[in-house]
This record gives sequence, C-alpha cells and structure tokens, in this order.
Amino acid sequence: MEHSKARCAEKGIGTACTASTQKILLLGSGELGKEIAIAAAHLGVEVVAVDRYAGAPAMHIAQRAHVIDMQDSAALRAVIELERPDLIVPELEAIHTPTLLAMEAEGFNVVPCARAVNLTMDREGIRRLAAETLKLPTSAFRFVDQFDDFLAAAAALGFPLVVKPLMSSSGKGQSIVRQSNELTKAWQYAQAGGRTAPGTEESPNRVIVEAFVPFDFEITLLTVRHAEGLDFCEPIGHFQEDGDYLESWQPQPMRPIALQRAQAIARAITENLGGFGVFGVELFIKGDDVLFSEVSPRPHDTGLVTLISQNLSQFALHVRAILGLPIPAIRQMGACASAALLAEGSGCAPRFFGLERALAEQETDIRLFGKPEVKGKRRVGVTLARGDSLFAAREKARRAAAAIRIELVPFSE
Repeated sequence: MEHSKARCAEKGIGTACTASTQKILLLGSGELGKEIAIAAAHLGVEVVAVDRYAGAPAMHIAQRAHVIDMQDSAALRAVIELERPDLIVPELEAIHTPTLLAMEAEGFNVVPCARAVNLTMDREGIRRLAAETLKLPTSAFRFVDQFDDFLAAAAALGFPLVVKPLMSSSGKGQSIVRQSNELTKAWQYAQAGGRTAPGTEESPNRVIVEAFVPFDFEITLLTVRHAEGLDFCEPIGHFQEDGDYLESWQPQPMRPIALQRAQAIARAITENLGGFGVFGVELFIKGDDVLFSEVSPRPHDTGLVTLISQNLSQFALHVRAILGLPIPAIRQMGACASAALLAEGSGCAPRFFGLERALAEQETDIRLFGKPEVKGKRRVGVTLARGDSLFAAREKARRAAAAIRIELVPFSE
C-alpha cells in the first residue's frame, strides 16, 4: 500500500469540489483533525469530516461532514463507500478497525495503513508487538480479564503500578495504584473507562497492569515516515494529569545516547507498522535508558506545540507525508511550549474572555478548538509561546492560559 500512497503526488493535486479533486476522509474531527483539515486545505485538498456529534472542530473547516458512530461497521462502511475518498485518515482510536482492514483490502487507502491503525487501537496488540516481537525495552506488564488475575498481577509486579483499559483515550480509566487497598477502585475505574461497553462482574473488560517506571521524564518523539525516508522532530516533553496532556514543550533536553536510543526504538516500531504519516511515539527516559510506552499512528496531542515550534507543524508534516510530497527539512524555531485550556462544568457555546491579556506578550498565540459543549472537564483550546528558554516559554504559555476565562451557557437555556 505504501507505493500507492506515494503515487498520490504523482497524479497531481486537483481543486477541491471539482472533477479533479483529491479527497481525504477524516475519521474523527477533534482539535487534531481540525489542524489536519487546515493543512490539507492549504494544499487544495478536499476534506470530509466524520465524528459522533455535529459541530466537531474539523467540521468547521471541511467541505462536508457526516455524523455517525464510527464503531458501527455498517455506518462506517456506508460513509466510505458514499464518499470514496483518496485517503482515509483516522484521527482517533474509537473506530471499528476490522472495517478499515476490509476496506483497505478492497482498494481504499488507509493512513498510515489499516494494520497500524488496528494494532495501535488496543494496548495489548501494540505492547506485544513491541516487547515480544521487536524485543524493545518496556516496563514489566500483565494482561488480565478477571479480578482474581488482576490481584495476582499486582502481587507479582509490586507497587506502585499503573492500571489501564486495553482501549481508552485521554487517560479515561487509567490510574496509579500505590497500595493494595486501592486495587478494587482501580479495577472498577478501568472497567468503566474503556472505549467499549463498561465491563460487568460477569463479563469484565481486559486491562493492562504495568510496573510503574521511575522515569526522569517522558517524551513524545514525532516520527515522520514519507516517500523519501524517515525523519524525527525534536523530542517533546510533556506533563500529564490523569493521563491527559496539560502542557508540552520542545525541544526536551536529552543526553545524546538517550536520544539515539529513542530514535532507534521509534524507527523499529514505525517501520514495522508501515505506511506514511506522522507517528507519535511515547517513551520513558531514565538517564541513558529508554523504555517504549505507546505509539499513535497519527499526530499527537502533545504535538500541538509544533504549531509554534517548527517551520512545519506535525499537521503539515502529516499531510505532506500522506500525499507523497517531499519534506526537505524540519527546523526547530527555538524554545517553545503549549498549555491546554480546560473548561469545567456542564453547558454549551463556550465563550472566552481575556484573550487581549493572553495575547499581549510577544511570541504568544492561541488556538480555540470550537468544541460546542462541555460535560465535566474538556480541553477546548491551547496557548502557545516561544521564549528565550524552556522555562520562559512554559511560564509564558501558562500565563496566557491563566488569563483566559471560559463561560458556558447552561443546557437548559
């Protein structure tokens, strides 16, 4: 499939919504999909956005949109057959990947490829590939689907440990367990937090139990596979809470040997997965040692910092790569940082105040995603900053975020 994707550029890029159009179908239309859509629009590519709800961020940019349950095989197949896109571009994990495997076998192009999307959507497939097939260094782990086996795994691995559903996103269902009296709560949280139906006592969902890694820091290494080879962006450091990204910065300082090992791991996993595009490879760093954590076959939320930190953002790189266009150089633009804007509560039509204060400092920018409603806690934007040092850039991004107040309209109004 890689050669057919490379030929996308050979046949030329037409004009959106005409007979010569080149069309991508975005499966998932959140903030990452919105930036992919913008990058595609810059190159004249037609974008069709798909998500589970109307008014998703990428739908504001796309020429057309569809609202479906992407885990419904029949609905997913129907929209692909209706649109017949040149490229199917998944933006999230909650997709019925067996349908993508079948559609690829029928001649459709899935980015980066259906196998990569299928393997990475659940933690067991990608962890077994990394640890058992490729022999990459990882934390110690066990997969379990019964509570008694979960207790046995915890006893074998020791505390602290990390518990995650096999399939989840944005930290849902994920927790750190520091002592035995927290195990029941962690099991219940993992059962409730997966992307599939909540597990029950009779039919629990499978989870991964990992030994906690006492790392110095963790990074996302954006790895770009394209027609002319493979390139790495500078490593991105990030801070998460409850498994969800709150801040990221680039470049994360690393010892040369640790960076070399990180790049070797990223090369091994992405070359095995195959296809073209940006992969977000997550790694734990302890001194010169590097452990593989996870990989996303798409732009990464921590990579939002590249909207200010690179000459080509991760979204521009992704679009170039999947179209078979060259990537001659990726230039770092100095010390840069991002900070997530979180809205809390229950309501719709978010309104943002304080933008004039947030943008008052030089080399500061904002992206507001355009999410139409909030239930609980939701990332609705990001501030971006460049500074003389990483400390200065992070402080500037935080100040910009702190200056913004978000108000929601109650659903009853």
